[in-house]
Amino acid sequence: MPCQAALSYHEKMKQTPPISTRTKIIVVALTGASGMPYASHLLKYFAGRDDIQVHCIISNAAHRVLELESSIHLEKMEKDIYQVYTEKDIAAPPASGSWRHDGMVVCPCSMSSLAGIAHGLGSNLIHRAADVCLKERRKLILVTRETPLNLIHIENMATVTRAGGVIMPACPGFYHGQTGMEGITAFMSARICDHLDIDHQLVIPWQGPGGLPHGT
Repeated sequence: MPCQAALSYHEKMKQTPPISTRTKIIVVALTGASGMPYASHLLKYFAGRDDIQVHCIISNAAHRVLELESSIHLEKMEKDIYQVYTEKDIAAPPASGSWRHDGMVVCPCSMSSLAGIAHGLGSNLIHRAADVCLKERRKLILVTRETPLNLIHIENMATVTRAGGVIMPACPGFYHGQTGMEGITAFMSARICDHLDIDHQLVIPWQGPGGLPHGT
C-alpha cells in the first residue's frame, strides 16, 4: 500500500494542471540597483491580471532601495503577489529546473547581480534562478540599471547574451508621447511583456509617423 508521502505527492501532481493550460507563471527578481519605479509598475500591472501568477524574489539590498525610491510597501506587495521569497531561500521553487515557469525578469538588475549571473555563482536564490533559466533555455530578462558602463559591465552583459539571456537596459523611449513618470515606467513594462509574449495595452506600438494605433 502506498505510503502517506507517496499519496501526498500524487495528490499534488493531480492538482497541478499542465503548463499549456494554466496561467503564465513569471518570476520577478528585485536587486539593489536604482530603478524601483520600474519594478513597482511591472508588479502592479501583473498583480492586476488574473492570467499571470508572479513569484517575486527580493534581495536584501532591494529592501532598502524600495524604501528610498518607491511608494510600494513590502507588506502590501506580499498581499498582492502570489509568492514572495528572500534571496536566501535556496529551496524555493525557482531554484529547480523541474519547476516550470514562463520566464524570469530581474528588474532592476544591479551590476553585482549581473556579474553573479554571468559567472554562474549561484550564491543566492536570484543568481540560482537565473542560472536555471539559462540552463533550461527559458526566457531571462535583465533590466540593467547603471551609467556609465565600464568594460567589466559590458563584458558581463555580453556573456549573459551569449548564454541566451536578454539584456534590456532601463532606457525608456518617448515616441509614444507619454513623457511623465507613469509613461516612462509603462514603456519598460511594455517591452518586458513583449519579450515574455504577454499581450498588453500599456503603450501603443509604433506605427510610423501618422500611423494608426495597433488594431484600429
